[in-house]
Amino acid sequence: MTEIHLFDIYRSANIGIFLRASEKFCLVPYGLPKTKSDKISEMLGVNTIPASIAGSRLIGPLSVANSSGIVLSRLSDEEEIKNLILATGQNVVKLESRFTSLGNLISANDHGAVISDVFSDESAKDVERALEVPVKKMRIGSFIQVGAMIYATNSGALVHPAATESEINAIGEILGFDPEPATINGGVPFVSSGIVGNASGVLVGTLTRGSELVILSRAFG
Repeated sequence: MTEIHLFDIYRSANIGIFLRASEKFCLVPYGLPKTKSDKISEMLGVNTIPASIAGSRLIGPLSVANSSGIVLSRLSDEEEIKNLILATGQNVVKLESRFTSLGNLISANDHGAVISDVFSDESAKDVERALEVPVKKMRIGSFIQVGAMIYATNSGALVHPAATESEINAIGEILGFDPEPATINGGVPFVSSGIVGNASGVLVGTLTRGSELVILSRAFG
């Protein structure tokens, strides 16, 4: 059973902005205190890897990862890419798209990836090759930010409460789990902003309420 832990980064409950986790590692900002980094490693059962993307500590919105690869915003530089290849041993790809907030537009696990329909077919194929999973282009209602609205691990998934039953079914077909409609951090519907995890553990922002934790336990349990 996946354990769920309350957590904060830089005294912020929006932990998904600063971290990117997979089943093999968790990217953390350079300079994150060792006590925090060690705690993340313990709770997720993976090594933490210090990183920056586009010179920024906003790792979550600028990256996507699973056990096969990492996709970075085109704003990332060659040194950052080289460092991640050396640290992870994985395929690291810079997505040459005018859309740079990849974490807000793509949600992925080891089963598949849901990507926003704003991406070209060529970009969709690049994501598919990098992560080695099937890709589905879609939006949720009128929202294009499917990465911000869906959070998935290899043990479960969450989705924005506005998702319809047909959208939930479509997401479930590609990610391997029908996502649970949920909020995070006391009512925030863009769930990826406040959650980071894998099949071993899930970290959620410290403002997350008990009623939300019940849904999280059901989703990832």
